[in-house]
Amino acid sequence: MDKEHKENLKKQLFDFLKTQYGGLKPQEICEEMGIVNTDDISLIQELLEEGVKEYTLYFTNKKKYILIERCPNFIVGTVQIKKKGFGFVVPDKKEDGTKEEDVFIKEEDLNKALNGDYVLVEITKEAVKGDNPEGKILRILKRDKNNIIGEVKIKDGQLYFEPVDKKVGFIHVPQDELDKCVAGEIICVKLATDFKKLVASEIVHLGHKDDARIDVLEECAKYDIFDQFPEDCIQQVNALPTKVRPEDLEGRVDLRDKMIFTIDGADTKDIDDAISLEIKDGYYYLGVHIADVTYYVPEGSPLDREAYRRGTSTYPASYVIPMYPHTLSSGICSLWDNQDRLAVTCMMKINSKGKVVDYEAYNSVIRSRKKMTYDAVNQIIEDDVTPEGYEEFAETLRYMQTLAHIIRNERTLRGASDFEVDELKVVCDDEGKPEKIAKRTRGEGEKLIEDFMVVANETVCYMIAVLQLVCIFRIHDKPQEDKLSEFIHFCELNGIHLKMPKEMTAREFQKMLNEIPNDDPQFAQILRSKLIRTMSKAIYSPDNIGHFGLASENYAHFTSPIRRYPDDILHRLVKDFIIDHKLDKKTIEFYENHMDEWCRHCSDREQASDKAEREVDKMKMAEYMENYLAENPVAEFQVMVTDVRENGMYCAIENGIEGFIPIATLKGDHFEYDETMMCLIGNSTKKTYSIGDRLFVRCTRASKEDKQIDFELVKDLKLEEEQQEKDDAKKLTLNNGRG
Repeated sequence: MDKEHKENLKKQLFDFLKTQYGGLKPQEICEEMGIVNTDDISLIQELLEEGVKEYTLYFTNKKKYILIERCPNFIVGTVQIKKKGFGFVVPDKKEDGTKEEDVFIKEEDLNKALNGDYVLVEITKEAVKGDNPEGKILRILKRDKNNIIGEVKIKDGQLYFEPVDKKVGFIHVPQDELDKCVAGEIICVKLATDFKKLVASEIVHLGHKDDARIDVLEECAKYDIFDQFPEDCIQQVNALPTKVRPEDLEGRVDLRDKMIFTIDGADTKDIDDAISLEIKDGYYYLGVHIADVTYYVPEGSPLDREAYRRGTSTYPASYVIPMYPHTLSSGICSLWDNQDRLAVTCMMKINSKGKVVDYEAYNSVIRSRKKMTYDAVNQIIEDDVTPEGYEEFAETLRYMQTLAHIIRNERTLRGASDFEVDELKVVCDDEGKPEKIAKRTRGEGEKLIEDFMVVANETVCYMIAVLQLVCIFRIHDKPQEDKLSEFIHFCELNGIHLKMPKEMTAREFQKMLNEIPNDDPQFAQILRSKLIRTMSKAIYSPDNIGHFGLASENYAHFTSPIRRYPDDILHRLVKDFIIDHKLDKKTIEFYENHMDEWCRHCSDREQASDKAEREVDKMKMAEYMENYLAENPVAEFQVMVTDVRENGMYCAIENGIEGFIPIATLKGDHFEYDETMMCLIGNSTKKTYSIGDRLFVRCTRASKEDKQIDFELVKDLKLEEEQQEKDDAKKLTLNNGRG
């Protein structure tokens, strides 16, 4: 059944259901719509079931289907539970952008819903005299989190489970499971899939409440990210060889005599990429040599299943939760210097304009000459200073820098965007306590490796795409037009005139980035971040629409198989299709039948990892300010407003830490949010607060538990500047009068 026919039938079905105010059974729907074809009847049933999963249809107890928007007094939304036990359901926005009032839910009407769950609500009492409408939750449509973190405690000699989140009520944990724990232990409770019961189906032991970094493990566990590996994975790792054996070299190109080396951070142990460069006949022969992880991890093995489940390594605040056990990722698969290692090599012939004119991929064995650090490489190519031990590599590194600039320039000419905005990293000590908040820096060495990895990713992807074979593409869609229009409107309010392109191309987007004035670097960073956020997230897909940000027609992830499972999938594709020429129907169909599921799963796991990292960063920044506030209770900071909301505004200190000024704390007037002007405006004074304003604030509260930092406005610098201008003008008038 082709996609176009399915979409047409789906439109007909939903157009029909919009005219119905009562539920209908599938047979009744088909009869009313005049559908008699057996395949179409089956497809209608499939579309109805999909509608229930997508929360657009409701399946009644009488086995009838009805549009949720046609259900009397029904709404769907997200529940927010308060510490006192009751909650509110925040309804979804309607198609026209409007939103109904939040619905009050009594504690006894939560129906096992937890904070953040997506629910179906029946309105039981309409809003009166300014009060919110009341309702009861009929059904949990989707759990926000299936993992509940808590502490095992003891009372009257009996162990019990107490969730860390006070908004979560009682969770039943079987006593025989609790008896395996000790008081003070932190565990993750996986809820049963039956939404009607708050029962643990499985528990994961995280550690003791006093362990270093237990807070990080707690936060990551919410997203199904754990640092411990199953026993069968450990057994498989322990059985792996610690050195390359003679039998491992069969069918491999021997590159051990070549000048190959790695460039990484000083503390990096899981080294999965090495590079080499030769110049012949006016061409650059760039070799990108990637650890051959899939050689040691057969498909379907315990390690492979666990790596797939994780999807990616996670890097929460100076900590690593790896996709593979350290014994493998930092051992036989890590490209350590002066040791034989198995690799998959992408060799590219690149001309003086940065175009790849020839390429090949093959299994290889390499021996890295040196584990270089970014700091040392940057000394060579930025400062022309050669550290000890780098003398024989300095000339090659300079040629590499030349090639990197050529590759980057070629990418810029075709419209690739420069997404370089300030990123923060939380630096923690050995106990996991935040020591400082630093901005990530990217020197020429970091950019060089990035350029080489991007061109290798493009080249390997092209090898498969040109054969029109199934692939795990890394795709990135165009910016969303409504968000882009909102950004342009915001720029107009700030005197910056940008035009919406007739056709949004990568080159036009880069032009918009370049047109953001840089006379105020901090404000320019905010604008660039807002513009970049108009774009969709990059995801994995079997359908290739290209990568907008890189202006690349063919892009996939190949260069990090130790820390990204999609790279492992691509390695298997390369080995089967390109190296071993396994183009039989059975092999191709195997990948085609699984690729949709693989892409969805890998995209989901990447997003879960990103969320975990962000939440840990927020927690550690709040902890950092909590500690700072204890020592400096009246400290003031100069900040810039980074975002304005209905309930207040976010502001960033110079080091990047953000805090929130609640609208209720603003003195001297009653302020309201003006959506058109995108600012807070005082009813009487007409005083405004908008993005880019500079303020002096005092930190009034920092809570690691809530991941929240609150500021209080002390002084408005813009008002001071305006007053100073008035005073100067008054003095000038007086002086002129005396003259």
